[in-house]
Amino acid sequence: MTFVSILLALIAEQFRALGRNNPIHEIVRALGDRAEHAFDTGRPRDAALAWLTVVLPLTLAVMVVHYLLASISVALTLGWNVLVLYMTLGFRQFSHYFTDIHEALNRDDVHAARALLHEWTGLDTVEMPVSEIVRHTLEAAIVAVHRHVFGVFFWFLVPIGPGGVVLYRTAEYLGRHWSLPSTERSPALGRFAARAFYVLDWIPSRLTSIGFAIVGNFEDAVYAWRNHARKWNDAVNGILLASGGGALGVRLGTPLAEDDSTVVLRTSLAGPAVDYAPGMDAADDGSGGPEPAPPEFGAEPGVRTLQSAVGLVWRAVVLWMLLLAMLSLALWVG
Repeated sequence: MTFVSILLALIAEQFRALGRNNPIHEIVRALGDRAEHAFDTGRPRDAALAWLTVVLPLTLAVMVVHYLLASISVALTLGWNVLVLYMTLGFRQFSHYFTDIHEALNRDDVHAARALLHEWTGLDTVEMPVSEIVRHTLEAAIVAVHRHVFGVFFWFLVPIGPGGVVLYRTAEYLGRHWSLPSTERSPALGRFAARAFYVLDWIPSRLTSIGFAIVGNFEDAVYAWRNHARKWNDAVNGILLASGGGALGVRLGTPLAEDDSTVVLRTSLAGPAVDYAPGMDAADDGSGGPEPAPPEFGAEPGVRTLQSAVGLVWRAVVLWMLLLAMLSLALWVG
């Protein structure tokens, strides 16, 4: 049933995807805002309480419906699983941005590509060169496909089924939304939500990276994962972007600017840059004996890399679906 549920949800989403501001998103947003206003006192304990008041009711409600339907009919259970997956899988919610940016760059419409990238990521794209448009587009797509597709796949396989999917996607939203700068929100809220999502995403992010390595350039993906993932201050994004870039044979996040003494590295998708001296390990602060930095790999991403990224993602999806099919078959035979 797991394989069939995911397959039907993917097919349904390809025909008609939910918009970014769909009713489900608005419910989660409203619950998050209410919990923030009710419990945000700046103390870690209250931040945990605020997070739980949003995540637990949604997760438990989905689980209760799932088990009630399971006691009635297999067909109803399948329908419920497909519905939950359809509402949480976001393949088409971001893929149209990627496709439109790719098409704009192919027809040399850089202005349109900048506008689309800004609408998608919120980055300042004024006078952004084509190379940086491609780089940011690849980074945003790699992170998005993990959080909207592969992370959902993993949490649907855990024993709580569709409840795990809701837990993961709600935690992802809170970790992202509560971490945004705000004068009305304490830092404790964002720190707890980000840490909670990090824990939930620890295993899925590594499985996604392994999938990229298997269907892409394996040696470069593993090398980048081991030696360059720490160049991002977000550990999960660092692994995804390093392995994804390595699988494509390109460098992501490095370098943005360089001279004889400094290389400026982007440490997160929308975060600040940090200076590293050549030969200094990313984790080294320069106060002790710096370790030699590993040599760079791959080429600068170009417009053609966007098409390669499409192939990489679809091969990874096929890999996951084959594994799910074999797992389902093994369980059925057993």
